[in-house]
Amino acid sequence: MTVFTPAIASADIGVYGLGVMGANLARNLARNGYRTAVYNRTLARTEKLMALHGTGDEGTFVPADDLADFVASLAKPRVAIIMVQAGSATDAAMEQLAALMEEGDILVDCGNSLFTDTIRREKWARERGLHFVGAGVSGGEEGALWGPSIMPGGTEESYRRLGPMFEKISAHHDGQPCCTHVGADGAGHFVKMVHNGIEYADMQVIAEAYDLLRNGLGATPAEIADIFTTWNAGELNSYLIEITAEVLRQVDAETGIPLVDLIVDRASQKGTGKWTVQTALDLAVPVTGIGEATFARGASDSMVQREAARTLAGGDVALRVADTERDAFVEDVRQALFASKIVAYSQGFDLITAGAVEYGWRIDKGALAAIWRQGCIIRAAFLDDITRAYADDAELALLLAAEPFASRIRDCVPALRSVVAKAALAGVPIPVFASSLSYFDTIRATRLPAALIQGQRDYFGSHTYGRIDKAGTFHTLWAVATRPEEQWD
Repeated sequence: MTVFTPAIASADIGVYGLGVMGANLARNLARNGYRTAVYNRTLARTEKLMALHGTGDEGTFVPADDLADFVASLAKPRVAIIMVQAGSATDAAMEQLAALMEEGDILVDCGNSLFTDTIRREKWARERGLHFVGAGVSGGEEGALWGPSIMPGGTEESYRRLGPMFEKISAHHDGQPCCTHVGADGAGHFVKMVHNGIEYADMQVIAEAYDLLRNGLGATPAEIADIFTTWNAGELNSYLIEITAEVLRQVDAETGIPLVDLIVDRASQKGTGKWTVQTALDLAVPVTGIGEATFARGASDSMVQREAARTLAGGDVALRVADTERDAFVEDVRQALFASKIVAYSQGFDLITAGAVEYGWRIDKGALAAIWRQGCIIRAAFLDDITRAYADDAELALLLAAEPFASRIRDCVPALRSVVAKAALAGVPIPVFASSLSYFDTIRATRLPAALIQGQRDYFGSHTYGRIDKAGTFHTLWAVATRPEEQWD
């Protein structure tokens, strides 16, 4: 067993928790010139990091085998990043560190924590004279190592100490860091949660496009990979489109079969999509694309129900596209995919707007879109347009209605209608495509049947209703048709 003797107050920043993400983040910090203290509850991980990367080629690490030594190695005001499992493990690490830290020191949670936990933890730390920063980090293992998109919350004071380091190690787009101070307490983890919700919708609608092409064209995964590569050269350019082509090209070395055909069709989830939907329900924000994507993962995992439902097959029209219509069908799917992606992002930014109002955060949505342009999983070319849209109007009511998105979705909706209709007739499940079209039609409607729902609610529960022709709140004695309306104060 190695015994480390760290130098007192010699490290610029520390990382507690050296799993893959924590180790890569520590390496990123060290490579960018920051003396990085490292500690893991299981000493073997610290020893492994030092054996593989502690030669000095990647920068300077300050290892510790004791938590007190780890804290003592940090220069004041101390900054300690926590990279452990979200939940009780994060709380435990906070308590251990706080017992050894002093007023003004900074605790940073870079895990995928629920934003309400971050709000609670920030209050807990503040009562002890400490700063607590909940920072969303997107980009996976490679991003953590080479430059992620970073979304820190917390106080402005803590950002003055932490921000320059995070900005330096983040991804950069056109020379600008993909990191910005999002807002107070849980704001950073809130926007990371919504980012992941958008990611769910994006991945699902890409999968639906693949399914439509597979069914409609009878194309092989490799042929569909070529289609996605072509799409990636245009307005659909994004990280997820790029890697989709790579996944579809992969062939199993043992069998020679496309790997996608050997992967069990059960999509896993770690909870951030569910949190996004739950939060949207609490705030009454319709994130239908994210919701359907989350439910689609749940449906894919419902193996008992799926097996029982196989007896329900039949009556569908085969989705087979004639050779003369192949190019037109591919283009319709492309446009439908683009329209659905716009809807998902627009709904995500609506949720961010509602969250900022509810929790008192001042979130610059243009700056947020800007830091998502590189490093993160949902990075896409049209984030430049989103950045410009919010720069032009910071109080934009609906991203979908801003240019160039308004024009593009009007252009794409006929293709989306065609694709949804063909899939419905053929029995091909397209929950995000279909919900995106329904949302578009709902949000643009001059009048909705919600008027009838309010009438029903007033009938059975005296919930009252408003009128379009006069002010006030009204209730009707529905059971006695001849009795007059009552106006309620």
